[in-house]
Amino acid sequence: MATALSRAIPLALFAQLAAVSIVAAPAPAMAASGGNVATLAQPLAAPKQAIIGEVLWKCAGDRCTAANAGGRPVLVCQRVAKEFGAVAGFTSGTKEFSADDLAKCNGK
Repeated sequence: MATALSRAIPLALFAQLAAVSIVAAPAPAMAASGGNVATLAQPLAAPKQAIIGEVLWKCAGDRCTAANAGGRPVLVCQRVAKEFGAVAGFTSGTKEFSADDLAKCNGK
């Protein structure tokens, strides 16, 4: 015979796991939906946000994500690098940057 408490614990655990899975996977979801994802060469010490070209960028650790509001991806990447630091990887929509694109992004 299950008590109300024994039924509530699995529900609470399920809710926590669901919340973690939503928070832990924003970058792939953003890229799949046509957003921009930047991987920084050095992780940030603390989460940071900035508006770049009228688009809100959210960064935590070495990942930055934002909606794709148009614009040339290389220019967007350059602005991200200027705001948050060198970029080690960049995806705009479904296009992943090549080594040459990353060099242009980082001004090399």
